[in-house]
Amino acid sequence: MSRGRPTKSAGSIGLPPRPLFFSLARTHVLMTAGEAAMTVALANSLFLSMSPDAARGKVVLFLALSLAPFAVVSPLIGPVIDRMKGGRRLVVCLAASGRAIVTLLMIGRIDSLTLFPLAFAAMVLSKTYSVSKSALVPTVVKSESDLVEANSRLGLLAGVVGFVVAIPAGLLQLISDNAPLFLSVVFFIGAVVSATQLPRGERVSQAPPTQAERDELHSPRLLRASRTMWLMRGLVGFMFFHLAFWLRDQKAGTVWFGFAVALSTLATMAGNALSPMLRRKLHEETMMLSALLTLTIVGFFTTYVGGVTGGVILAATVNCAAAICRLAFESVVQSDAPDVNRARAFAVFETQNQLAWVLAGLIPVLFRISGDVGFALVGITTALGMLIFVMWGRFSIRIQGGRAIGLGRRPRRG
Repeated sequence: MSRGRPTKSAGSIGLPPRPLFFSLARTHVLMTAGEAAMTVALANSLFLSMSPDAARGKVVLFLALSLAPFAVVSPLIGPVIDRMKGGRRLVVCLAASGRAIVTLLMIGRIDSLTLFPLAFAAMVLSKTYSVSKSALVPTVVKSESDLVEANSRLGLLAGVVGFVVAIPAGLLQLISDNAPLFLSVVFFIGAVVSATQLPRGERVSQAPPTQAERDELHSPRLLRASRTMWLMRGLVGFMFFHLAFWLRDQKAGTVWFGFAVALSTLATMAGNALSPMLRRKLHEETMMLSALLTLTIVGFFTTYVGGVTGGVILAATVNCAAAICRLAFESVVQSDAPDVNRARAFAVFETQNQLAWVLAGLIPVLFRISGDVGFALVGITTALGMLIFVMWGRFSIRIQGGRAIGLGRRPRRG
């Protein structure tokens, strides 16, 4: 039986009606659209209008700022989401409302220092929504076996919407830097309305986690999945900033960087679409191992090939592999983390993943790295990560007396 949930008859348990997932998907689409439009407006202030040398200092500040919200989300907001009656739906509504207000305040402040505290508030609200959304997914699917597919659909929708919205937002930016922000506000207001249709839920946590629940968050399966996600998030951050600065020294570098970002977005969508098919054949851990192996091969191949084309290919592969690992990781957390503290668990893991993204992203920001050297670092790091992944799996089996906790699917609670 799932911990923290009251026992119900088979007839009352049933399966969540499909409109519940549609409500979550619609809300996620609107939140993603608002995020995409805001990103287009802010990207010009952070990168495209400055020379590489001038940008580095502000990018370091941006990276530090991107980590700061987790100091609020992890220890404070995660437990609140779990303890409040109907907390997950309420928090999504409040996060969307807050995003609309903060984005409205950004208008006219793109080049002002006040942009940074507003960006901080936007990031706190963004991560709050992300944690709430992830904690809501298990309440709108039929069974644990559907988690990867549900997460995949949400990720695929986000990718498509982000790609589509970036086009009109970019056109609006030709009129005014503030124009995409108005579009963003409209999307966030729509998300508020949509969020009122989400499942109300129950207060699932009335006490601090028990020792058994704490131990479950440190199971070999969860730890191995979380460490793999650290690696993948770090590689995504490294490749983004590596290309952002290295390509600026290349001919038509800005065009190539835009192409790399667009292709990476498509690759992320491809990873989201491919994951459910992989899950029907493979366990989550094997999905991660396959992604690591593919990225290792491509990393060394692009090191050999070199050049701008190699960088674009590697960036796309990194994002595709990261998408597959993310969906497998979210499924592991959603099925293995204590039900009564799921939001808290996601807040902790998201904090760790963001820290990896920031630390890895700082490397190409602080040090000038040639393209080929950066590609080699990706290949070598992924190869080491894959080796540790395999060795950790064997160790997990031994300490569990031969039961393949680290390799097989965790038995369903209930």
